Amino acid sequence: MSDFALSPAILLRAYATGVFPMSEHRDDPEVFWVDPQHRGVLPLDGFHISRSLARLMRRGDYRVTLNRDFEGVLRACADRPDTWINAPIHRAYMALHHMQHAHSLEIWQDDALIGGVYGVTLGGAFFGESMFSRRTDASKLALAHLTDHLSRCGFTLFDTQFITPHLARLGAREIPRATYHALLKEALERDVKITDVPLETDPRQILQRNTQMS
Repeated sequence: MSDFALSPAILLRAYATGVFPMSEHRDDPEVFWVDPQHRGVLPLDGFHISRSLARLMRRGDYRVTLNRDFEGVLRACADRPDTWINAPIHRAYMALHHMQHAHSLEIWQDDALIGGVYGVTLGGAFFGESMFSRRTDASKLALAHLTDHLSRCGFTLFDTQFITPHLARLGAREIPRATYHALLKEALERDVKITDVPLETDPRQILQRNTQMS
């Protein structure tokens, strides 16, 4: 697939119909579309904060930001031996970010980027693309802050694409394609943005809301 075929308009149309792009590896110039029979979703009212993660949040020796370093998160997610983020995908998501359809949440410690997550937004749907950790549980911190923020903004769908043991421990579950498409249709009808409310930077507030919902 050419870069032209991976234009922002084509990408957004693909997400709206429930498919997303991947490549075989970093050096493969080709991109293919994926439409899983079973889809991973992370319920925004069901994020599981373990005792160890709660202790880490209460310690509070980190900072959280939204869209401060999108390309830094994108590059960090690709900085691993086996990655599907090739050059065309990198360029495509940078273009989506400039159009305010791709966003990142960053975790910082001592001015160093230690964790983060990025994805695409359409209506009330957030399509999670990738995440990374450079310190223990930094990606869990990112997801805890992101799920809280999406919920407060009025999002209804957090698409994780696939289920991993890491995501399952945080509350993610797998649903059939038909169920996913019904949730996607409902989410796309919502008029919300990830910048509608300020990002919560106090972990104690997130812990309190999480306790009230669980």
